[in-house]
Formats: sequence, structure tokens, C-alpha cells
Amino acid sequence: MHRLWSKIGVAALIAVVAISGAIWAMKRFAPGALDRRPALVESPPLAPVSRNSVIVTPAVIALTAIQNALEKAAPPELSGKLDMPSMPNISNTEIGWSLTRTPLEITGRPEGLLLSSALRGSLRATGQLAEQLGGLSGPPSGFPAPPGGFPGPPGGFRGPPGFPGFPGGFFGPPGASSGPPGRSSGGSQGQQGTQNPADKTLDQRAEFAGNVMLTARPEILPGWRLAPNLSAQVSISDASLSVMGMKLNLSNEMKPRLERMVSEQVTALQTRLSNDPMLEQAARRGWADMCRSIPLGGGPVGAPKLWLELRPTRAMAAQPRIDNTAVTLTVGVQAETRIVPTETKPDCPFPAQLDFVPQLEQGRVKIEVPVDIPLADVSRQIEAQLKGKTVPEDKGAGVTATIKSVNLAASGDRLLMSLGVTASETKSWFGLAADATIHVWGRPTLDRGRQILRFSDITVDIESEAAFGALALAARSAVPALERTLADNAVVDLLPMTADIRKNIEAAIADSRNRAPGVQVDASVVDIRLADIAFDAKMLRVIVEAEGSVRIVVTTLPDR
Repeated sequence: MHRLWSKIGVAALIAVVAISGAIWAMKRFAPGALDRRPALVESPPLAPVSRNSVIVTPAVIALTAIQNALEKAAPPELSGKLDMPSMPNISNTEIGWSLTRTPLEITGRPEGLLLSSALRGSLRATGQLAEQLGGLSGPPSGFPAPPGGFPGPPGGFRGPPGFPGFPGGFFGPPGASSGPPGRSSGGSQGQQGTQNPADKTLDQRAEFAGNVMLTARPEILPGWRLAPNLSAQVSISDASLSVMGMKLNLSNEMKPRLERMVSEQVTALQTRLSNDPMLEQAARRGWADMCRSIPLGGGPVGAPKLWLELRPTRAMAAQPRIDNTAVTLTVGVQAETRIVPTETKPDCPFPAQLDFVPQLEQGRVKIEVPVDIPLADVSRQIEAQLKGKTVPEDKGAGVTATIKSVNLAASGDRLLMSLGVTASETKSWFGLAADATIHVWGRPTLDRGRQILRFSDITVDIESEAAFGALALAARSAVPALERTLADNAVVDLLPMTADIRKNIEAAIADSRNRAPGVQVDASVVDIRLADIAFDAKMLRVIVEAEGSVRIVVTTLPDR
């Protein structure tokens, strides 16, 4: 029996030496037999690409901000003089007026803004009676004498303010006859004629009221200007003033003058606002802030620092929307975005014209980012996940394979994973082992929920069985376990990359917050996801989409 076991041992040893020698010879003289990589299909190079991103920002301007700005711009008081015709026997005639307004009230309606203010005014007429009045024997200049022989009206006419009436006939100056020539007036009346008319000063006042209403229908013009489209209406309440027996209707006299004055003010304001570059200047500042590269931190493990390049190319706007609390101006920007390995200084010409789009209810940020990752970096990531794993874990399979290295190569629409493994025989007493390279096909896919890159349709290349040499037959049982292991563990975690993108986009948005007094910017990234994937012989490209919201609230307008 002992001699039998000795013979068996010698035979087994010879078999081991023979197998080992055969494997050594195959590695030495025909290495391709153990590592015969399948033929690769050429993958066309990835074209340089940038994606279009859109940022739409509604600026909500509170009606109180508009009211306060107009309150500062509109004068609280106005005054002037009426250009009235000269009055009989009155010199240095002046009729001046002054006007004050109440604080402006503003109302917002879909059809426009309505501003109103109550007016309170006064009018003062001043002058002096002409000196030659004392030398006249007939009616004041401009009043014809009655035909000869006709008596004056009963009771006579009442003279200017401060002068008594004269009996019979037209009134005349003190001392003049009140009747036909030769007839003398009473002594008491002659006594009144001793007054000097030059000492008489005319000074009369009257109060009036009214209101002014201003309507604005703002419109954004293509050339970055804001046309207010103003119109005004003035009303004056009835009021009158009696000067030398002449009744002046203030409504008739003042309303045309106030309307003309308000119209001139409105025209000047319309011209100033229509030519005001405020909107363009604010847009240019925002355009320059956007035209830059934003640091994103590192990509996958071992990858260099990445930058998000933003290059705005198109400006959009919607016509203002008005409600009972605010005026909303919506401005949008379309930009080219891409990931670059170093900081760049993009060229972003400011557009001369705006493109108009329908009104949007909410602000929107959508940034699409193409991220290029070298295949070598992807190989290192996957190798970090697989290195040292042994499949199958159940040693009863006959042969196990321990993964030592991973290398990726592109082939058409698939990637080939070349795995360096150590295969070990587990059923015999001798524990035979051999190093080999196994080639596995797979298609890279995105697991959007977990934000990882993984492989689907994994299959071990049939030629790889030859890599096991004498162990090939036993190794077949390990293939299903190897495919399952690769499906579960051959992954690239892209979550750190997307987290960096999100963090730095939010930081860039935060830079613009509250940069001006009375302006608040509310913006955030609400979702970031993996959108698409492509690759060539050297690079794997992942498209990342970030979506968020943005809104600007203006509570104070700058002084102009």
C-alpha cells in the first residue's frame, strides 16, 4: 500500500511539474495565448462640446419702492404767474399762483400703474390804481361814455374797490360831476374826492383745489431701455376771483396752464426715463459677473481640479407684469457651459438687442455641464473598488480568481475591462495557481438615483478561458460569479463630483446676493442629476444637469 501511495505521489508531482512547465512555456514563448485581447472597434473621438444653460430671473419691484422714488423726484410745490391781459386803470398787475400736492398714491393694475395726488392752491392778484384816474371826468379808460342826454343807470355804477358809488350817471373819480355838465355833486361826495388813488393797492386772494392723475404703462424696448408710456390728467375745482368787477373763473384760467405745465413735466420725465441706461447698466454688470470660470474642486479620485466655464451668449426679456403690489421685470440669459481643467477668461460680447419671450411665473436656473474624465482615471476608480476581491467566495467551485488590476479600453459602444487575476485551484491537494488576464465586455451606464457609473451587459470574452490554461475547464464555474461581482462593484462614484458642482454653483450664486442696498437675491440649486454619457478611446464624458430657482426682490430704487 505504501508503495502504491508513493507511486501516486510521484505521478501527481510529475503532473504538477508538467502543467507548471506548460504554463511557463506558454508565457515565455506564446504570451498571446494567455493574454489574447479581443480586437477593438475604433471609437470616434469626442467632439469639443459645450451645453446651453438658461438662467431666467424675475425682478420684483415693490410699488412702495416706485412710489418712494417718484416722491423724491416730483417737486412738492410749484408756483408761477398767470399771463393775464391788462385791466383798466390798474398798473403793475400781477396774478401769481402757488400749488402744493399731497404725497403720491400708487395703484397697480394689469393695464398699468396709476399715480394720483391731491392739489391745493392759492391765487393772489395785486396791482395799483392808475394815477391819472384822478384827472378823468368820465368813465375809466376802456369804458365808453353814454350818448349825450342820456342819464346814467339808476343808482350809478360802483367804483373800484375802496371807492364809493356815485349817484346817477357813470361813476367818475372823486370831484368829478356825476351828472350833466354844470351839475355839482353833494359836499360829502366832494369830500371823498380828496383821496389820492395812487395810494390804493389791489390785493385779492382765492383758494382752489384739484387733483392730478398719472398713468404709466411701462414697456421694455429691444435696445435695453424702459419706456414708461406716461399720460397725465389734471382737474381743478370751481373757484373764482373778482378783480375790479371782473370775475375770473380759476377753473378756466388755471386748468389749461396746469395741464400744460404737467404735460411739460411728464414729457421731460418720459424722455429722461426712456433714455436712462439704468437697465442696460444693471444688465452689463450681471453679464460681466456671469462671464467667468467657477472652480468646482476635484473630480474623481486622482483627477485634477475642474472649472465650470460660463459664457453668456443671448439675452431675453418679458414685458413687465403689474399687480396690486409690484411690477415684475423678467430677464433671462442663455449661456454656453463646459467643464475645463484650468481657469479660463471667456470672451462674452454684450448683446445689443434683447430677445422677447412669454412672461414666466417663476425664475429658473438650468445649467448643463459636460464633464470629461480620462479613461485612465476611470480605470483607477474601478480598480480601487475591485482590487483584492476573490470570486467566487465559495471555494467549492474548483477555481477562484483574485483581481489584481483593471484596465479599460473603448471599443465601439462598449468598454473592454482587462482584469489581471491570480487563478487558484482549490479542489486538489496541490493548490495550483496561475496569473492570467481576463477580458470582460460591458456598456457604461448611469445610475441616476445613486449618481454612479456602472456597467451593464457584462460578459466574459470566451477567449479568456484560454488564459487559465490547464485550469480552464474548472475556471468556467467561476465566470458567473465574476460577472456578478463586476456588475455590483465595477462602479465609479460620481456623487462627490456632483456635490462639488452643486456647492460651487450655489457659492457663485451667493456672491451676487445683496450686492446693492434694497436688492435681495434668493437663489438655490434644488436638483442636480446625471443626464447623459459618451466616451472615446481616451475620455469618458458625463453630462451633469443642475436646476434651481432665482428671484430678485427690489425694495428700494437707487437715486438717479
